[in-house]
Amino acid sequence: MTHHVAVVGAGLIGRAWAIVFARAGFDVALTDVSADALAAASEAIAASARDLAAAGMVQDADFTTHIRYESDLVSALAGAEYAQECGPEKLDAKQTLFAELEAASTPDTILASSTSGILASDFAGGLAQPERCLVAHPVNPPYLIPLVELVPSPATDPAVVERARALLEAAGQVPITVHREISGFVLNRLQGALLNEAMRLVGGGYVSAEDLDNTVRHGLGLRWSFMGPLETIDLNAPGGIADYAARYGPLYAGMAESQSAAPDWSAPAIAELERARRVLLPEAKLAERQAWRDRRLMALAAHKRDMDNTDPEN
Repeated sequence: MTHHVAVVGAGLIGRAWAIVFARAGFDVALTDVSADALAAASEAIAASARDLAAAGMVQDADFTTHIRYESDLVSALAGAEYAQECGPEKLDAKQTLFAELEAASTPDTILASSTSGILASDFAGGLAQPERCLVAHPVNPPYLIPLVELVPSPATDPAVVERARALLEAAGQVPITVHREISGFVLNRLQGALLNEAMRLVGGGYVSAEDLDNTVRHGLGLRWSFMGPLETIDLNAPGGIADYAARYGPLYAGMAESQSAAPDWSAPAIAELERARRVLLPEAKLAERQAWRDRRLMALAAHKRDMDNTDPEN
């Protein structure tokens, strides 16, 4: 069965979603009101496809032939079973766009948003069919990092969540279901907890910005690239997670008392972090470093794919 999907918005995330679906052999309509955005997306997708082929992540770059570029929303949604919205991260813009998606699609089309934090009940609550709407929040770039957070609203039909999950799994992604709406969903709440503590430690003069990143890069991140934090502690004590909690629970409980105050995200604090980061990486080299990041992610994804094929748990 060939899946037919529409990706609405040809910016950074929309381009990446188009790669995800096209690489899996889906028929993809990438749509945007801007002809310039569509032209830029076509060039960027072709370049990413070549990089993926060079990294051994795809056999060749020809998967881009599954993508067609549409300036008309109705044409893009014709025959689509699933639409991935990638518009501006503004509530009023999403409300308007989802009203247009609802009107332009069939009643069976799943309408999913890539939003990083806007709840489906907020952008879809005023629609005639909120039951077919949900959040499908990716990690950037989703064609290299497969996690997708599925966050339904109370009005979302559970069958829609299951259909979305099955389609994303068929596309090679790893969807998780967030059972109740919560600000920040799951990934950004976890990331936010780490970032908040990083701000406390660097802002408090306990560690430099560079050494803070080294702590994750050469410490926590090595394990977390193939295990979650709960499995990590389950394997870090002879008797498993209960044994770990007995040994270290009081330590973590004590630390939590000093973590209750909000960290300093003020302009002066961010300016100091900006200064520290620009010493390590000049602004002019940000794009070059982003490309380096993507190449490293490709290599890591290829390694994880090969290792997963020999993992007895999979």
